[in-house]
Amino acid sequence: MDTLSCSGVISKDLFPDLKRRQSRNPGHITRVAIRPRKSPPAKFLVKSHALEHDHRQAVDYTDPDWKSKFQMDFASRFRLPHLTDIFPDATSIPSTFCLRMRTPVTGDFADGYPSDEKWHGYINNRDRVLLKTIHYSSPTSAGAVCIDPDCTWVEQWVHRAGPREEIYFKPEEVKAAIVTCGGLCPGLNDVIRQIVITLEIYGVTKIVGIPFGYRGFTDKELTEMPLSRKVVQNVHLSGGSLLGVSRGAPGISEIVDSMEERDINMLFVLGGNGTHAGANAIHDECSRRKLKVAVVGVPKTIDNDILLMDKTFGFDTAVEEAQRAINSAYIEAHSAFHGIGVVKLMGRSSGFIAMHASLASGQIDICLIPEVPFHLHGPHGVLGHLKYLIETKGSAVICVAEGAGQNLVEQTNAKDASGNVVLGDIGVRIQQEIKKYFKEIGVPADVKYIDPTYMIRACRANATDGILCTVLGQNAVHGAFAGFSGITVGICNTHYVYFPIPEVISYPRAVDPNSRMWHRCLTSTGQPDFI
Repeated sequence: MDTLSCSGVISKDLFPDLKRRQSRNPGHITRVAIRPRKSPPAKFLVKSHALEHDHRQAVDYTDPDWKSKFQMDFASRFRLPHLTDIFPDATSIPSTFCLRMRTPVTGDFADGYPSDEKWHGYINNRDRVLLKTIHYSSPTSAGAVCIDPDCTWVEQWVHRAGPREEIYFKPEEVKAAIVTCGGLCPGLNDVIRQIVITLEIYGVTKIVGIPFGYRGFTDKELTEMPLSRKVVQNVHLSGGSLLGVSRGAPGISEIVDSMEERDINMLFVLGGNGTHAGANAIHDECSRRKLKVAVVGVPKTIDNDILLMDKTFGFDTAVEEAQRAINSAYIEAHSAFHGIGVVKLMGRSSGFIAMHASLASGQIDICLIPEVPFHLHGPHGVLGHLKYLIETKGSAVICVAEGAGQNLVEQTNAKDASGNVVLGDIGVRIQQEIKKYFKEIGVPADVKYIDPTYMIRACRANATDGILCTVLGQNAVHGAFAGFSGITVGICNTHYVYFPIPEVISYPRAVDPNSRMWHRCLTSTGQPDFI
């Protein structure tokens, strides 16, 4: 993909050099295409995903230049905020990151480091990665996402991640801080470790960890933790977070006040949608105060529900660990007379873990996810299908995501410290309904319920996630030194890229019920439509 170049209407004018950047439009909104109705008008609405906006952008497809205008709008929205937006006169210096010459950084590194011989390991600022790779020929194709009624192919390019030849921070002047927020996730320590190691390669000596999420910025009882390669060398061998985690946060002004007091000018934030919203607010406040600070996020969500990315770290480990719970449920169900195993997996609004775990195990008969509604009772309900499975197979295993079927459980309207609605326990409800149903029809059933949530969250990252965490941590540091701020790093079409934070947090990514992956899951389980 790296060999592709922007063709057609995507020209160099859409991707100006950092020194020629114009000020960022603070009022931009996130827009994506929707599939048209069967008889779409020449002009239809493209819905905004931004939570704080309810605007709609009309795209006039009768305009012969609509495609180029769409691409220009996309390029504008996905342009990366940079220090030169606030400091137009900011000057760059030669990068201190060079793998060809590994001598220590000295006071006069700009003159003698790296070596005079060019190292061809840098990323050009004009390098791009193609966001979408499938050319759908029809809006009725499985999983199709079309921009216009004719499913016209429109190239959409995002910024490639990696080290730049010019940097905007002198390493000896950097104080970098790392903070982990939200819940636990496999791989947190791997990312922390790699951020520290990469910072040291650049020549940074002042690196600290902020304990227990954003709380650590303002809680006087919590002190920052000095970090170095020696401190983090083996932290990836265990789960959890070296820095601790917590939900909720003090005010953004208080956080930025604390950063000013501590002289922090690089902040690396590991967390999900809410944490990234906080990181973006910190970036905006630093910009407002005209502080030379780089704020870079690393998406952390075990649910894999961050927009535009192939996957987030911890997801592969979660799917792998879920196999143990599913296999235990299968053995219990298969070994009992009319045995039924119920496994509840994580997934508040997105059923990726449940779907992939069901596909991987080959032992699931029913997979229930938040994106696909279902009935428990009735001729097409889950319980009726369970009865069929017991009659034909003698046992059954159900995998349910925690956010599925919330219309079937009692709503508490309570919220956690992050503002997330406290979900009802759909796993327990399904277990109770199964027992009640089979008792009423006079058929014995042995129901076992397994909830492995905390066992999965607290474990060490597997090899695949370990690699992903390593590269994400490295690229987060590269992005900060390149002068970008208000960005996050992710993997897109197998390549590592930078996104402006607002474009990935506007709403949670979800399983498309018309996607090929969900169809594959249905083929594997053999389950019917439960509506």
